[in-house]
Amino acid sequence: MTHRYLTKSRFLLAMQCPTKLYYAGKEEYADQSSEDPFLAALAEGGFQVGALARCYFPGGHMIGQLDDRTALVETARLFEQENVVLYEPAFRYENLFVRVDVLVKEGKRLRLYEVKSKSWNPSEEKAFIGKKGNFSAAWKPYLYDIAFQAYVVGKAMPGFGAEAFLMFADKTAKCPTDGLNQKFRIRKKLSGNKAEVLTGELTLQDLSVQLLTSVPVGAYVSMIISGDGTDDFEPRGFEGTLRYLADCYAVDRKILPEPGGKCGKCQFISSEESGQRKSGFKECWKEAFGWQDEDFREQLVLDLWDYRKKDSAISTGKLKIVDLEKEDLGMRDDGGDGQHGLSRTSRQFLQIEKERLHDQEPYIDRDNLKREMNGWNFPLHFIDFETATAPIPFTKGRYPYEMIAFQFSHHIAEENGSVRHAGQFLLTEPGVFPNYAFLRALKTELEKDRGSVFRYSHYENTVLNVIHRQLREEENPPGDSEELLAFIESISHSSSGNECSWQGSRDMVDLLDMVKRYYYHPLTRGSNSIKYVLPAILESSAFLQRKYAGNVYGAEGEISSLNFKDKRWIEKENGRVKDPYLLLPKMFIDIAPEEMEHLMSGEEENAIRHGGAAMTAYARLQYEEMKDVERNAMMRALLQYCELDTLAMVMLFEAWKEEVS
Repeated sequence: MTHRYLTKSRFLLAMQCPTKLYYAGKEEYADQSSEDPFLAALAEGGFQVGALARCYFPGGHMIGQLDDRTALVETARLFEQENVVLYEPAFRYENLFVRVDVLVKEGKRLRLYEVKSKSWNPSEEKAFIGKKGNFSAAWKPYLYDIAFQAYVVGKAMPGFGAEAFLMFADKTAKCPTDGLNQKFRIRKKLSGNKAEVLTGELTLQDLSVQLLTSVPVGAYVSMIISGDGTDDFEPRGFEGTLRYLADCYAVDRKILPEPGGKCGKCQFISSEESGQRKSGFKECWKEAFGWQDEDFREQLVLDLWDYRKKDSAISTGKLKIVDLEKEDLGMRDDGGDGQHGLSRTSRQFLQIEKERLHDQEPYIDRDNLKREMNGWNFPLHFIDFETATAPIPFTKGRYPYEMIAFQFSHHIAEENGSVRHAGQFLLTEPGVFPNYAFLRALKTELEKDRGSVFRYSHYENTVLNVIHRQLREEENPPGDSEELLAFIESISHSSSGNECSWQGSRDMVDLLDMVKRYYYHPLTRGSNSIKYVLPAILESSAFLQRKYAGNVYGAEGEISSLNFKDKRWIEKENGRVKDPYLLLPKMFIDIAPEEMEHLMSGEEENAIRHGGAAMTAYARLQYEEMKDVERNAMMRALLQYCELDTLAMVMLFEAWKEEVS
């Protein structure tokens, strides 16, 4: 029987919510988190960062591929050496178990390094502590992680002095060579979720600039263990909390749930794709509030869009959105912003009222929509970008985790109602920095006329600002850099913090902003993601149902498409229009449905939404050893998913046009 240790990952899970320890790792419970560590590490660059970190500590012994029991024995054996470097050694103290990324032993001194696939600016050390003297929420999990390790190693190896370090990609370090990125290839093992990094031969020049920086955090570890800077370990203290969590996990005892706003991010929630697996989220709320299954059919306080007082509402027994009143929202008497459409609180109250009245009809501010739409210039251009980041840059002179724009899709809508998929770009060749080719292709697509350009969220504007900075900072800029900069400035606006300032004459129109101000559909349950808005608007728009009912998309003489042929977008199931995203082929044949749902579920207003399916696919195409047939299938899927994103924007426009005309 496998021993139930409290590991650092389980400890961090318990710090989110201690009840989660009971659900973790159990097949009977649905888990919407990224459970495949291979995919998670691949998308975030964890494999490459870990392998590069080991290059900075040469001559070490790898322990990580061994099972826990053997790893403990091998670590103890190698620890007998006076000086030694260990990769992923194992340590146990009572029911606590850790593996350290890199451990350096020099006599009685130990140095622990936790390597993170995250960037760091060396001038920002004070970022660990917030204005009120407590640990910053953004950095707290990283500090808790290394504190847990330092504690366990210290207890397992008494008499040794230990220093703790977090290792990040250095934002200020420029890659010294071309091709370094591709010297870290990935091969997934056939059994389990493990992988091996195939590290190519590194030169002295490759290692001449250290792309990873070690940040000493011993002082913060001491604060955590002593309970300073946080109240997360009250009333038991740090050591008492670890002992309590470890004891509960060892005997599989559920810690009583304490529901709050945090439940909105619970991964232990079932979905249609999860089959018959149980929902830990529902179990908690049933246990805490005496609820039955029917209670979950109504929208919860957790579903209210952008509501920031969830903890307060739940603590006072207001669990469903229909329990909330205007004063709970801090709503002004007028409830709106006149010609600017719905205010944040008036939109929240609209969602509440629709639920209270069981009203499934969409809200449309026709006057404001018409006013805005009358200012648009045909033909209309709808664009969507897909991006990624790489911890080890592709080319010399680039910084770690610089944004990589590798794909876009482009639809055009004409004034006469015709629609076509006009263009696309996808560059996934391993080791090639695609940004300038991406920008040139986009310029070619949009410079033919003065039509209005549309995006969904601020993200596309952010991407163009990043490429603008990259062009300005190039030591050897491309010959057309001035033209490319001028193009960016024509269709975007400068972001805060940008050294340059501009406002484009064709500045992109943000459809997400218009959704927030002028449109609400109850079927979205408060989400503004295009992946929720699209099926909702298809359900209520008779015009869209008529136009896209047949096999007209990609059909000769009908709606042109670059990736589909004779596609039918209106399919019904149980009397409802089926989500078009579910009509697409699987992007990954080796990923479970619930894992794919997690990758696709990001909110559009979240700037990291592109860290999902597209980023994972791009990472696999860059680093993973795969057959050409797999590579080609993944690229086709990328093209189809991105095309549907811009088609969804077109459909949203078409439905609105029908409503206001």
